[in-house]
Amino acid sequence: HTRNLRCMHDAPQDVLIDAYPEDEYFDDLLKVTGGLTDENLARIAIRASSNCRDWMRKHGVRFQPPLSGALHVARTNAFFMGGGKALVNAYYRSAEALGVRVRYDALVDRIELDGDRFLAAHTGGERIEARACVLAAGGFESNREWLRDAWGEVNGEWVADNFLIRGTRFNNGVVLKHMIDAGADAIGDPSQSHCVAIDARAPLYDGGICTRVDCVSLGVMLNRDAQRFYDEGEDFWPKRYAIWGRLVAFQPGQIAYSIIDSKAIGRFMPPVFPGIRANSLDELARATGLDEATFVDTIHTYNAACRVGTFNHAILDDCHTEGLAPPKTHWAQPIGKPPFYAYALRPGITFTYLGLKVNERSAVHFGGRPSPNLFVAGEMMAGNILGKGYTAGIGMAIGTAFGRIAGTEAARAAQRVIEKEQHHAVA
Repeated sequence: HTRNLRCMHDAPQDVLIDAYPEDEYFDDLLKVTGGLTDENLARIAIRASSNCRDWMRKHGVRFQPPLSGALHVARTNAFFMGGGKALVNAYYRSAEALGVRVRYDALVDRIELDGDRFLAAHTGGERIEARACVLAAGGFESNREWLRDAWGEVNGEWVADNFLIRGTRFNNGVVLKHMIDAGADAIGDPSQSHCVAIDARAPLYDGGICTRVDCVSLGVMLNRDAQRFYDEGEDFWPKRYAIWGRLVAFQPGQIAYSIIDSKAIGRFMPPVFPGIRANSLDELARATGLDEATFVDTIHTYNAACRVGTFNHAILDDCHTEGLAPPKTHWAQPIGKPPFYAYALRPGITFTYLGLKVNERSAVHFGGRPSPNLFVAGEMMAGNILGKGYTAGIGMAIGTAFGRIAGTEAARAAQRVIEKEQHHAVA
């Protein structure tokens, strides 16, 4: 379901405009993570993002200009044609052309180790030996019991019970849990994740990016009590969209409502489901099931606090509120032009951040020491860089950088074993 890659570049490059230098990229990451990042590993991923697209093209990935409604990221993010499915299919075709054998329906349930050394993977009753291994088995976002334990109970509600899973139902964290139980060094908070506020009508699994609702910064967000609870205009949407899932998770019933008027239409990517539409605010309140008097009062209070300057959704404009808590820092316009729209939103988990600790070689660690032949990539190690928070395209940047690093290091480790075997054979 992914669609873009956050890329460092010092000058315009094909589908990317202007420049996005390393330090600005790292500062953006630092802000969203609140400093919970390994700077060395983060900068490795950032630098790798500047030249990985040529490698991706060699393996069949094609890039395109940013989609309409995604102009905030035209400078920072490269979009690939066909999204994640086309990306993965291109990689599979390239791998098979290189002679890589792909095993489908092969659930790995155990990794066989000798201390810190990989020996074999077990799938069902089969044991598959190898000289080196890369673990890329994802997190545990589909494991509802693990999510329940990680997020706990708040005000008598099990927070994770109302979560939707944006991707596959098969990321249950089997290999991740096995490795942690086997003594691999872990990193990250199990309750931290890439968690987005998505349409409450989305399916439990696999709704993907089309269920995301991107109009939050153009209106107000209300909880079940018809009260605002956070600044909707704090920063550009690509830097803030991923905080809303967690914010909604701690609201009553794990639900919230994005409220806009007709001025917002055409300014955001249309989601797959249409919003609830009404010709008046009290009618919209009734349609959403929120308390009518509180709903109307909240909107009128917000409208009265708006100080409208020159509205420009492409910049951090001067349209803000005064005397309102929480404030709306940018893009604050009165909600008064009918028809009015509401989108009910719930937390949508994309991927979890609990993972395995690595070094610059992406090696799995045991007791602070790197394994000589076991490496890890993707969600299983992203928590080294993403302690919390998210910014658009950073997951793909981490996965691409450390996937290539892990693959390269695994090949080198295997080659060392081959050379050792050949030396012993000659001796």
